[in-house]
Amino acid sequence: MEEAKKTMLSGIKPSGDLTLGSYLGAIKNWAARAEEYDCYYFMADLHAITVRQNPADLRRRTLEQLAQYIACGLDPEKNTLFIQSHVHQHAELGWVLNCYAMFGELSRMTQFKDKSAKNADNINGGLFTYPCLMAADILLYQPDYVPVGDDQRQHVELCHAIARRFNGVYGDVFKLPEPYIPKVGARIMSLSDPTSKMSKSEEENGGTVLLMDTPETIARLFKRAVTDSETFVHYDPARKPGVSNLMTIYSAVTGKSYDKIEAEFAGQGYGVFKPAVGEAVIETLRPIREEASRLMKDKAYLEGVYRAGAEKASHIAEKTLRKVYKKVGFVAR
Repeated sequence: MEEAKKTMLSGIKPSGDLTLGSYLGAIKNWAARAEEYDCYYFMADLHAITVRQNPADLRRRTLEQLAQYIACGLDPEKNTLFIQSHVHQHAELGWVLNCYAMFGELSRMTQFKDKSAKNADNINGGLFTYPCLMAADILLYQPDYVPVGDDQRQHVELCHAIARRFNGVYGDVFKLPEPYIPKVGARIMSLSDPTSKMSKSEEENGGTVLLMDTPETIARLFKRAVTDSETFVHYDPARKPGVSNLMTIYSAVTGKSYDKIEAEFAGQGYGVFKPAVGEAVIETLRPIREEASRLMKDKAYLEGVYRAGAEKASHIAEKTLRKVYKKVGFVAR
């Protein structure tokens, strides 16, 4: 008998556009997981509203993110893709878990402190309790693994603490997922400040390449990329962070080793190297951009994907929610 696949899930907020860094660092490796795991990926729109969003932008970005995921190779036939707010069990279990998370635990979350500092005029209750919603996102599907970056490790630990507390009172209700440390993708830094990670917030500084950028924009960003006063292409992140970052990007999109890259550009200087990296990135992102643009015009197809995804996700999530409701003493619907 064939062994059932282990379950894995991940959610990403549609609060900004996907970057070259997020593609090379993570999404590129996700497509391969579908062969090994039963994967759930959702657009975390409930999480996005802890910070004020323009409603039209949020709707557009949610659909764009879905289209870009499919264009990056996340086949909806092999992965369950859905919009978080379409599966009501997330919010319902999130409320129950609020009542099993301690105030002290939530106030120790470093992301709450960071986001409060950045949004001093909007320190709302959702910002404080969203780790409970995140715990619900995870525990609803009883996953074996949850992919985590360093910035989310604390939330997974809190998820474990809440699950253990609940299980301690009501018996074995939640499976405790193990953190899944993804196969390391390339760590891509900002083109304008190679000491910090490429991110959505760097966009205005010319440091970020977006998946949907035009070839002209990408070429311009790479021509302006920060390098150093030397002229030779050599990998040395400590002494030559800008050039080393460009080499990391070039290696990730061409598969060439650093030695090969050094040999390829020996004696040619940055005036040749930077446009060559830009061109390689343009050709890597071209099919993704074209396919995502095509999908965005096919609203009926995207709707079919997120409806089918929500239906499957809701079916799985309801089993867990029913068990929880019964345990805490709610009258059955």
